[in-house]
Amino acid sequence: MSTSALQPADLWPLAAYLAAVVGLLAAIMVLSHFLGERHREMATGEPFESGVVTVGYARLRLSAKFYLIAVFFVIFDLEAVFLFAWAVALREAGWAGYVEALVFIGVLAAALAYLWRVGALDWSSRENGAHPVSAARRR
Repeated sequence: MSTSALQPADLWPLAAYLAAVVGLLAAIMVLSHFLGERHREMATGEPFESGVVTVGYARLRLSAKFYLIAVFFVIFDLEAVFLFAWAVALREAGWAGYVEALVFIGVLAAALAYLWRVGALDWSSRENGAHPVSAARRR
């Protein structure tokens, strides 16, 4: 076999796998159509969440603070992953790795202190509902 280019004959396992996947999906869809239950009751189309019947309109606008907190969570959660990887390789990293981890944690602490200072973690509304971060920048 040449290493420069793949021949069409070399791709038959991929084509067979693709055909098997598509065939299996088609079979599952056809079986679910014929074997599945069909309900025509009045309450079938109504939303139902964890045993509580919804009241009102479900599509409401959420404040940007919810998304901001979610982004902060993801960022700091990823930092925890990096620290876990560092902890696993602690012996190989030595003292230089320890100092680098301290610097990393210091940067995280400074970022958290900054976010706390500007009010990005504050859930209460200030200055007639203005966003806390934008309100701190105007000062």
